Amino acid sequence: MAAERGGCCLEAVPLPPEVRESLAELELELSEGDITQKGYEKKRAKLLARYIPLIQGVDPSLQAENRIPGSSQATAAVSKQQKSRSTNSRDERFRSDVHTEAVQAALAKYKERKMPMPSKRRSVLVHSSVETYTPPDTSSASEDEGSLRRQGRITSTPFQSHSSVEPWLNRVIQGSSTSSSASSTSSHPGGKPAAASSAAAAAATVLADLMAHAQLDNHSAPPDVTTGLVEHLHHERPQVASVRGIPRGYNSSILETADGVPVNSRVSSKIQQLLNTLKRPKRPPLKEFFVDDFEELLEVQQPDPNQPKPEGGQMTVLKGEPLGVVTNWPPSLLAALQRWGTTQPKTPCLTALDTTGKAIYTLTYGKLWSRSLKLAYTLLNKLTSKNEPLLKPGHRVALVFPNSDPVMFMVAFYGCLLADLVPVPIEVPLTRKDAGSQQIGFLLGSCGVTLALTTDVCQKGLPKAQTGEVVTFKGWPRLVWFVMDGKHLAKPAKDWHPQVRDASADIAYIEYKTSKEGSAMGITISHASMLAHCHALTQSCGYSEAETLTNVLDFKREAGLWHGVLTSVMNRMHVVSIPYALMKVNPLSWIQKVCSYKARVAVVKSRDMHWSLLAQRDQRDVNLSSLRMLIVADGANPWSISSCDAFLNVFQSRGLRPEVICPCASSSEALTVAIRRPPDLGGPPPGKAVLSMNCLSYSVIRVDTEEKLSVLTVQDVGQVMPGANVCVVKVDGTPYLCKTDEVGEICVNSGATGTAYYGLLGITKNVFETIPVTAAGVPVSDQPFTRTGLLGFIGPDSLVFVVGKLDGLMVVNIRKHNADDVVATALAVEPMKFVYRGRIAVFSVTVLHDDRIVLVAEQRPDASEEDSFQWMSRVLQAIDSIHQVGVYCLALVPANTLPKAPLGGIHISETKQRFLEGALHPCNVLMCPHTCVTNLPKPRQKQPDVGPASMIVGNLVAGKRIAQASGRDVTQLEDNDQARKFLYLADVLQWRAQTTPDHPLFLLLNSKGTVASTASCVQLHKKAERVAAALMEKGRLNVGDHVALVYPPGVDLIATFYGCLYAGCTPITVRPPHPQNLATTLPTVKMIVEVSKSACILTTQGIMKLLKSKEAATAVDIKTWPTILDTDDIPKKKVANIFRPPSPDMLAYLDFSVSTTGILAGVKRHHFPEQY
Repeated sequence: MAAERGGCCLEAVPLPPEVRESLAELELELSEGDITQKGYEKKRAKLLARYIPLIQGVDPSLQAENRIPGSSQATAAVSKQQKSRSTNSRDERFRSDVHTEAVQAALAKYKERKMPMPSKRRSVLVHSSVETYTPPDTSSASEDEGSLRRQGRITSTPFQSHSSVEPWLNRVIQGSSTSSSASSTSSHPGGKPAAASSAAAAAATVLADLMAHAQLDNHSAPPDVTTGLVEHLHHERPQVASVRGIPRGYNSSILETADGVPVNSRVSSKIQQLLNTLKRPKRPPLKEFFVDDFEELLEVQQPDPNQPKPEGGQMTVLKGEPLGVVTNWPPSLLAALQRWGTTQPKTPCLTALDTTGKAIYTLTYGKLWSRSLKLAYTLLNKLTSKNEPLLKPGHRVALVFPNSDPVMFMVAFYGCLLADLVPVPIEVPLTRKDAGSQQIGFLLGSCGVTLALTTDVCQKGLPKAQTGEVVTFKGWPRLVWFVMDGKHLAKPAKDWHPQVRDASADIAYIEYKTSKEGSAMGITISHASMLAHCHALTQSCGYSEAETLTNVLDFKREAGLWHGVLTSVMNRMHVVSIPYALMKVNPLSWIQKVCSYKARVAVVKSRDMHWSLLAQRDQRDVNLSSLRMLIVADGANPWSISSCDAFLNVFQSRGLRPEVICPCASSSEALTVAIRRPPDLGGPPPGKAVLSMNCLSYSVIRVDTEEKLSVLTVQDVGQVMPGANVCVVKVDGTPYLCKTDEVGEICVNSGATGTAYYGLLGITKNVFETIPVTAAGVPVSDQPFTRTGLLGFIGPDSLVFVVGKLDGLMVVNIRKHNADDVVATALAVEPMKFVYRGRIAVFSVTVLHDDRIVLVAEQRPDASEEDSFQWMSRVLQAIDSIHQVGVYCLALVPANTLPKAPLGGIHISETKQRFLEGALHPCNVLMCPHTCVTNLPKPRQKQPDVGPASMIVGNLVAGKRIAQASGRDVTQLEDNDQARKFLYLADVLQWRAQTTPDHPLFLLLNSKGTVASTASCVQLHKKAERVAAALMEKGRLNVGDHVALVYPPGVDLIATFYGCLYAGCTPITVRPPHPQNLATTLPTVKMIVEVSKSACILTTQGIMKLLKSKEAATAVDIKTWPTILDTDDIPKKKVANIFRPPSPDMLAYLDFSVSTTGILAGVKRHHFPEQY
């Protein structure tokens, strides 16, 4: 035995009976707590001291190494287990003619399949493994020795190098020890089998055998049956000569070991008492009761060995140009406002437009300064609560203004800054059920907001309670609404002057952001960051005094606020604000204002550029030569390149220069990350990259050609902002620097970024205090970086490229997909004909610990159900072809029913929440779980010889799936039962026609809900007889011939089905072609008829004419149809003999279906009763 285990011919020396008995007594004392562990080992070593020299080359320290306490083993295994778990009109932003052509080409491939082969779903759970079964126990020895022999055996087998044997051994060790004295193994502390090839290792193995004579090992739980391997190892346990010390004079008796295994052996009473003691399981740690082992039960997705991997070198931190020194630069934004308000009071600051495009008011710098002073004085001195000031410096104030009133918002914003208050701009709540309104209320509550500033017009439009006061919105704190029109503002006292201080680290304002899960978070921007950002924008955009800027964006947040409210005041610029309501009425209004005001800069989104393309035909006198920068704020969206190219193609002849278009990338946390600059400002030539989508899904950059179907064309978003350092880090886990050809999250180190999420210290540290490290773990800087949430890479000429956002990232089976890319693919499938205004939402839901893609779209009001499913099927095919990923659910909702964002887009997080709550109310749904859920749990396996105690402990601690469910047995009919002879469906119908002839079986309802036709038992029986007679006489069919039933759902379909059974034919139900869409529906009918080898087609007269029409001839070869019989006017004849199947195994009917990916599959159904 020693030779087998250690590879050396050493023989085990048996211990004398008195020594074994003494060792057993020591074990008992230790288990009952009568002796300490140290005393136990001391006495035990003394007993064995005389026998240890018999073994040559044995290090005495091996004694302690070979005996590992059970508790430490379990703890090590659990910690390892936990560690393994822890590592785991159309919206033209998405418009691309190239991508549309690629999608159409992909769909065309499905049309070329004339004869799809029937497919069978392959289970990914069919392979067995060594971990699926408990190795057999054929030894008469007790379990402690068996475990030693088993490990020694596996170590010496050819499978010892198999990587999957180790986890099984780990779980055996983890579940084997229930007391501190029962854990002797021949493995090292990590649970790995020792490779005993030397004499010393062999001697250690023999020593372990000696220890086994005096130790008991209790395996109370069999190995976990959770993971799969390739092979099933089946070995017999070697027989051993020596089992335990057996004193002479004892009769043999049958007893149970600690595992309850009957063993014929003679043992002493003390050993028997020890065995009984070990039967009492040790109480496991509390945390083991709450370990989620569900992930282990799922099929582990194996990585593709051929997947692309990054090959470039490690990137370095990219440094932007230094911030220039500007003479006479104001020390703060408020100092700039004071300077321009007192020295240039008549200079226009902001022009507001109404919904007709007329300028209704122009705010000068003098008016902005004076009104802001009045508001600051009123907020600090005139608002009281219980004779105490309502507001104090540092308090947060909500700004509630509509998108059409930039003037009052600007006064309120700067008034709060002058009063040393913190403005929190939010959207106007129109109803109590606005999308995301509750989360905004939570943000206001966490910020401690008690006052909301608004205008008289806006306040009147808010929902009111019966008392006339503004209602308290759901989840909102109780607010005091202050109307800041002129009559409510007090003139400042002569001795009151605001404190215009230099920029500091104090909070200037809070900008809200909605996370991927829908929660609203407040991002704090300090006075110093606000000033530094204005400085960086001024330098990168080349802003100068008295320039005119046209702002189409929301002025309350992000780029609309940074350019149109903050940086414009710093540089004494004139801003023309275009309200969203005007853009809906006149999409060309911003271009008209650029022409009329000779604007030098315009800030837009790609959506605005496309809207203007649709309306430009009606406007001819357009000249954009005054523009030096057209800033595309959503340049980080990779699909904005199509709108930029199309806009340049149309307006280049009207004065627009190519270098004017300047995409930029920004985020709420890092503010502006990068912006393209014209050549006169030192910018390099623009860049473009055509990337493989498949490689991007693995975060790898590979340049492809535009001829490929699945490519993504992206444009650069310019260079890094002045004074900033940028790097790209891995998205998950430790922020290691990415390689040069790897996609990661862009991080920024700059003085012009946000500082924190207000009141959220945990995620603040993860986002705003990231320390990127090299592959060796060395920090790249001692200054923290801010995560931007943008996914991209650094290209040639230090240009920044963005391929997606972290909020839209969906990780499906290791591969990463961007929601915007999936939206673009869906919109490329006939969008204008079906999708209402291009409103599509794509998000992911978690099913079985993996993301699943959900696509929700608004369909046009005039779309039919047939059109809906045709479009959905084509979308699934396109996404499968372009992205190689399945869609879990595709839902269509009526027009204008999806929750809307403040500026008209779809509120994604609210849509996802409604989907999860079942409150989406779709009108058409297509679920495809079988194509995307491939990690289903392993099938339940019944464990042998499981007692009640094992079931409880096993379920709570080991996580074994013992429970199983089964339906009741199908009872056989009694012999005297009259219905016993009616075993088949055709027999049952005949019996029902005799016993209950007038019983109504089917009711057919029309579109109005009224009954169109009925069928009783006798009516259905007689019609089936007529169909059977027609098949035999006109069709001349034989028993077993296949008949295609091309009928819409109704009584005729059911009658012909039973008629085929009466005649002994095999029916195949086929969905009839759509008269208005023969090109796509008729080939499916043709395929089913040909693949099923139908000898005849039964249908109605109308469908028969359609199958033989000229329109059908353009789609299929109508001359190859089999015999077609219409059943509208068949003669009233009875069949002589109704066919009765000679065997229950005879084929009853065929069920054909076409999957969403275009694969035709047929299922055979037999007459056997259990099949129904």
